[in-house]
Amino acid sequence: MKKILGFTLLMLVGCKTVSTVKEPIPKQLETLYEVTEPNVAKTLKYLSSDELEGRDSGSKGIEKAALYLENQFKENGIKPYFSTYLDTLSNYKNTSYNVVGYIEGNDKKLKNEFVILGAHYDHIGITPETNDDDKINNGANDNASGTTILSEIAKYIGTFNNNKRSVLIVYFSAEEKGLLGSYHLAKKLKEQNVNIYTMLNFEMLGVPMKYDFDVFLTGYDYSNMVTKLNEYAGSNLVGKSDMAEKYNLFKASDNYPFYEQFGIPSHTISAFDFSNFEYYHHVKDEFEVMDTKFMTELANKMLPVVTKMINAESRDIKMKEIPLTK
Repeated sequence: MKKILGFTLLMLVGCKTVSTVKEPIPKQLETLYEVTEPNVAKTLKYLSSDELEGRDSGSKGIEKAALYLENQFKENGIKPYFSTYLDTLSNYKNTSYNVVGYIEGNDKKLKNEFVILGAHYDHIGITPETNDDDKINNGANDNASGTTILSEIAKYIGTFNNNKRSVLIVYFSAEEKGLLGSYHLAKKLKEQNVNIYTMLNFEMLGVPMKYDFDVFLTGYDYSNMVTKLNEYAGSNLVGKSDMAEKYNLFKASDNYPFYEQFGIPSHTISAFDFSNFEYYHHVKDEFEVMDTKFMTELANKMLPVVTKMINAESRDIKMKEIPLTK
């Protein structure tokens, strides 16, 4: 997650739940796919390995991560949206890439609408000045975890291709440099007049919270996305974080440039609530402290949710008439 000025992890303020589920959906949509913990662990372990040297934007380590994610696209029938999977950033000094996959919709009308599912795969690299023997910031939670969960969703969508709308799976680079990867892509898609319905971003999902929902949504009050996601899940999957609202995390991750450019519902789901993880931007943000069981369960819960969002007959997710505070 992009560094948040003025926040401290010593402030332990809880989250509150706002229930939005009236009745459970009587029958869940069959996904024909199950996320397994070994697959989750395999991807997460590689992305947070020392071999990738903290995945700093423009580094050799993040190039290896990009190749790994590109190969996952190829293995699961996901095509590049541009001429290649690698979308070179236009706004960063070092050569850096978003990795962009494309699954075309199968509905003659709705395939012209796009859903963007994103996660940043970069982190902050190596910090030589640290007193620790380990100087590599592996970024398991931030954000190999979100990237891993999104990769499982991408495998499902790519394998079964049952989506009415078209989908872009985007692994963003240079999020830690100021959301540069998402700013680059949002501007590019706007210039191409791409019709985007909604954007959902996956951020810091490696450790569970101690509340009666699994994840919170940033910018909770700016659209009805929470209501719809919980309706699709048939449970109280998504809640509200007071700390996320206090520190305006809506503007701190890769959802925000798409809100700015398109004015669409564009949010991030996260399980980092400022009290359940002490290694934010720290060398101890390692694979070993991640809860792969929780991540597996969450990814499986998200499969029918994302499927229903992509296949809704109308644009069910809408912005509310609440001005965004600058």
